[in-house]
Amino acid sequence: MKLFRKKPTSKINRIRSFALGLIFLGMIVMYVGVFFFYYFKSQIVFSIFLVLGMLALGFSFVVYFWIGMLSSRTIQVQCPNCNHYTKMLGRADICANCNQPLTLDKNLEGKTFNQDYNNKRKSKKLEELDDAKHGDKKS
Repeated sequence: MKLFRKKPTSKINRIRSFALGLIFLGMIVMYVGVFFFYYFKSQIVFSIFLVLGMLALGFSFVVYFWIGMLSSRTIQVQCPNCNHYTKMLGRADICANCNQPLTLDKNLEGKTFNQDYNNKRKSKKLEELDDAKHGDKKS
């Protein structure tokens, strides 16, 4: 039994969650720096932690900006399950509302959902394995 199973989410939501995690990480790192400054009066360590925290916050800003620009160029599709419109990245994605697997590629319809279909190298391997399975069943 898996204690913490990862619930599948859409790519846009995963990237936004990563950026939000960077914000919290940056804040925690800066609080640790304040702790060191308050108890040990070390301005050098405080400065290092403050700079690291600001770098994490800056990187989260870059990630949010990037996913915002990417999100504005995505294809909106209507989910067949919940009838909500959702933005789709790549060949295979998940509905942001109901987690229904979505694809626009006719070759992937009816196959089990796998995030690796969006990676060219991994996608070729998956399609070869799938063709081998279906080839064995047809013989």
